[in-house]
Amino acid sequence: MPQLSNLYLFVYNSLQAFGWAISLCRILISLILTKSVNGAYASAGELICLLQTLSVLEVIHGAVGIVPSGVLLPLMQWGGRTHFLLAIVARIVEVQELPSVFITFVAWSLSEHAQTLLK
Repeated sequence: MPQLSNLYLFVYNSLQAFGWAISLCRILISLILTKSVNGAYASAGELICLLQTLSVLEVIHGAVGIVPSGVLLPLMQWGGRTHFLLAIVARIVEVQELPSVFITFVAWSLSEHAQTLLK
């Protein structure tokens, strides 16, 4: 069983790392082409929403004990990010064009890509 859970975690982390790398590439390509930080959500918002929603699996990983992180901290991170993303940014068009969304998406993409590669 440990080998199966290790394989699963490897595949999950690899796919997350790949997804976050793609999102970062989309954001940077948009920045280069438009010379503006206002297109971050338009270029990678749907992918980031998907990746962030799927990261609820990290809460489940802690709950079932395949990682030692526990449940509370991953749940708080997932809940906060997902609420910010799905309830605020995705619903309010004016917010999608703010530079803060660009900064947040770049920070998340860099940190999540590095974090999943180091697991």
